[in-house]
Amino acid sequence: MKITFIGAAHEVTGSCYYLEAAGKKFLVDCGMEQGPDYYENKDIPVNPGELDFVLLTHAHMDHSGNLPAIYAKGFQGSIYATDATCHLCDIMLRDSAHIQMFEAEWRNRKGRRQGKPEFVPAYTMEDAMGVLQHFVPCPYEKVITPAPGISVRFVDAGHLLGSASIEVTIREGDTEKTIVFSGDIGNINQPLIKDPTYLHKADYVVMESTYGDRSHGERPDYVGILAEVIQRTFDRGGNVVIPSFAVGRTQEMLYFIRQIKEEDRVKGHGNFKVYVDSPLANDATTIFGEHQYDCFDEEAIDLIHKGINPLTFPGLKTSVTSDDSRAINFDEDCKVIISASGMCDAGRIKHHLKHNLWNEKSTILFVGYQAVGTLGRALLEGADEVKLFGESINVAAEICQMPGISGHADVNGLIDWIKAFKEKPAKVFVTHGEDTVTELFARRLHDELELDTMAPFSGTVYDLAVDACVYEAQGIKITKTSVSPKATRAARTFEKLVAMGQRLMSVIRKNEGGANKDLDRFARDIQSLCDKWDRNDLN
Repeated sequence: MKITFIGAAHEVTGSCYYLEAAGKKFLVDCGMEQGPDYYENKDIPVNPGELDFVLLTHAHMDHSGNLPAIYAKGFQGSIYATDATCHLCDIMLRDSAHIQMFEAEWRNRKGRRQGKPEFVPAYTMEDAMGVLQHFVPCPYEKVITPAPGISVRFVDAGHLLGSASIEVTIREGDTEKTIVFSGDIGNINQPLIKDPTYLHKADYVVMESTYGDRSHGERPDYVGILAEVIQRTFDRGGNVVIPSFAVGRTQEMLYFIRQIKEEDRVKGHGNFKVYVDSPLANDATTIFGEHQYDCFDEEAIDLIHKGINPLTFPGLKTSVTSDDSRAINFDEDCKVIISASGMCDAGRIKHHLKHNLWNEKSTILFVGYQAVGTLGRALLEGADEVKLFGESINVAAEICQMPGISGHADVNGLIDWIKAFKEKPAKVFVTHGEDTVTELFARRLHDELELDTMAPFSGTVYDLAVDACVYEAQGIKITKTSVSPKATRAARTFEKLVAMGQRLMSVIRKNEGGANKDLDRFARDIQSLCDKWDRNDLN
């Protein structure tokens, strides 16, 4: 009954936890790292083909983004998630694969002209489509049993449509332990979705700490602030460009702008246009509508009962094709452009920044967290010049940030969440925060709430049955080395081949006890494959 910490350990993205319990091997989350990576992350200690299943807290890429990657290496188990999370992943994982393949194509097109080696994406659309077939939708609050001795309950985390904290109860012989994975804990009093549900009992808690060192302060007047930004930008003849996470934050912006238009808060600019330039965001908005009755809060439901769609309004325009996207920047009217990604590290937002950053009349309005090392963070910290598509762009536009808007609970919200446990857990593992934040928050929980806390580094192994650390890893800072893309590609391809070999061994073991004629045919197939590929010309 062990947990190994893989990702989001002293880092704010890449959540991944590996568990061995009740004779099974499984993951909680399998996220992609976004922004720079500061510490070496251990690999999942088994071949993905040996994993029995995955439990997924929510659809954001830093929690789900590497699922296609483990599928490419042989994973064939079920992925359990809420119904809304399954629907969102259906679009988000395909979108992630598309972005990676598009960027690889663009890089390689430029690279060939410069004689550079080929750039290889982390996974393909085929991998994304393949892993989507393994999702199993689960309702909130219903106990499911993914394997004998393991029961699971999803409760609303209030962070994103379909987001969940996951309660896992494990039984091995006479030993039973409950471990709660917080996922991303939502901020309270946010538009559209419900506040987080508190849990009350656990032996162990794995808890995020994104805002473990700061408070959001009093809830700002989001509608008033946004209206003011739009008003002053339009008055000087510019555009408002909003880098926004396609899922969640974009829908919140639409919710606010609908109210702004309804109350006529922007004067002198008629029925101004609002472009949502993200196929993913447009698809996500549709999914939000499909889950309004199981996920929306009372305020949003009240609007629906009045016949008002909280996510649409006159002047709203959606952009789907690349031609649609390019045309936006030839529209000379003042407008709001909402585009992904939220940290400006990929997607169509880069094009809109290229067309607006140099213009002192325009405004770039950030409405979400900007990780260290991202383009968004650099702009917020006052960069005078940035590079986009190989071109240096002068920063003359107004750069501002909407205060307090976050899908994450602040430090007070985090403390309220952990205080809801009626009995102190044996251990609280603090993860999913910037390096020093995890340590600071763990220390605060210990000093103020007298909780036994630990901020583990990647590779730390803890035995839940006996409440003891088996191996406490040390953080190993990443040192930048010059590795050729060609060598990286070769290593990645060979790694995939080795993973397939390990999966083959797993399949062989599963066939023990089968009919002799079937085993004989299986052996002949393997022999034929080996005869075909047993080469000496590479030595």
